[in-house]
Amino acid sequence: MIRKTVANAREALQGVSDGMTLMLGGFGLCGIPENAISELVRLGVRDLTCISNNAGVDDFGLGLLLQQRQVRHMISSYVGENDEFERQMLSGELQVTLTPQGTLAEKCRAAQAGIPAFFTPAGYGTEVAEGKETREFNGKMYVMEEAFKADFSFVKAWKGDEAGNLIFKGTARNFNPCMCGAAKVTVAEVEELLPAGALDPNQIHIPGIFIQRIFQGDGYEKRIEQRTVRQRT
Repeated sequence: MIRKTVANAREALQGVSDGMTLMLGGFGLCGIPENAISELVRLGVRDLTCISNNAGVDDFGLGLLLQQRQVRHMISSYVGENDEFERQMLSGELQVTLTPQGTLAEKCRAAQAGIPAFFTPAGYGTEVAEGKETREFNGKMYVMEEAFKADFSFVKAWKGDEAGNLIFKGTARNFNPCMCGAAKVTVAEVEELLPAGALDPNQIHIPGIFIQRIFQGDGYEKRIEQRTVRQRT
């Protein structure tokens, strides 16, 4: 068995450099690879193209990279609740490609499957389709979208084992599975790292074949998970 474990985020991100294209899992603040993002900030790499559903918030997630002007191009489905993202986009400081959410997910999945392009009806007749090939199938118009090309993919899972098998928890699954194996190198950070064979095979969402490096994150700030209790009335 090939051991894919690395000691920490610093070791996992070896080889990341300026100008690279990165995929980052998550939806809002749910399921984001926050330890990998913190390491990107520490490394100070610049001119990055980041493919992610959104860019977190001003002081957390990908918002930290935007604060440091490390991102040149964001490919996302929406701006979200990130004032700095909006400001940089409107000022022209940041190149932004807004992509329909389903199309963004499929462009990741196509890259994962080795499919260079696909046709989708989403965006036909809008700015999304400008400069792209369109074709009619069964009386309906479709837009051709190319699969993403990325250098690194950073995903977050609930549990993983030393062979790279992953289990995602609830809605934290979101974009993470389709980004596994969709880049030249996929790095998975997990909340709990177990020996190979310790995971229930029936619960595994992503087999280790898609993962090159895996590490256990150093704590997580779960801002969106709050438990409130009130008295019965």
